[in-house]
Amino acid sequence: MEKTLQIRVHGGDAALPTLIYLPGLHGDWTVVGGFRRAMSGRVRFVEFTYPRTLEWSLDDYARAVLAALREKGISRGWLLAESFGSQVGWALLKQIEEQRCAERESFKADGLILAGGFVRHPFMPGVWLAEAGLWSIGPLFVFVFAWLYGAVMALRACREPEQRDEVREFVRRRTWADVRAWAWRATLIRRNDPRPIARATTLPVYYLSGLVEFIVPWGPVWWWLRRNCPGLRDVRLIFSDHAILPTTPRKCARHVAEWMGLPAVPS
Repeated sequence: MEKTLQIRVHGGDAALPTLIYLPGLHGDWTVVGGFRRAMSGRVRFVEFTYPRTLEWSLDDYARAVLAALREKGISRGWLLAESFGSQVGWALLKQIEEQRCAERESFKADGLILAGGFVRHPFMPGVWLAEAGLWSIGPLFVFVFAWLYGAVMALRACREPEQRDEVREFVRRRTWADVRAWAWRATLIRRNDPRPIARATTLPVYYLSGLVEFIVPWGPVWWWLRRNCPGLRDVRLIFSDHAILPTTPRKCARHVAEWMGLPAVPS
């Protein structure tokens, strides 16, 4: 079973602000290329592919991310946490605070941006159904899902040769082990409750969501953050669905650049 976190750094200028992408349930960098290109020249973009493990806890994910950043000499940056990646993001904030209190060398988070992310998932019955479905589906589903997703993305977001190549890479990466890893990540979502971390978070937190959002309904997430998270600074809704980063990359990039205090992204 694969147990190694992969990391890539785009843009070698260490003087640029660092933006660290934590992928969603799919677990890799294959759908974020359009957003990364929209931010090119403005940030040093760091992205990960999670291992296909059925053993890691969210704390294990966070420790692996911090270790990989340390190996690359990255000591501070913004966290861009997509969907499941928000659960890794909250675990990161907890470990960063623990290291700071213990006066150990620690990564400095400049802010947390939730892209279709959440604290405790607002509709747990949906999580239970997704978890049960992922654990029970057969290998044939992997091929069918990958083909259908690739066809939809080709129609919606593949205006550039790079995007077409990324969709092909996404389809190639979808394996039986991959779906099992998705199921395990759904289990981690069900078991996790990062609300105490969010209640104690004072660093800037921003929330970005698709308006037509059924996987993580934005209304309850927004309501909870507004009432309970002292770090919440702003909320933006984009006319899109859950996959806001791959399907509306420039719109997302404009909001993220504004929050980070960067030059505006062209339309």
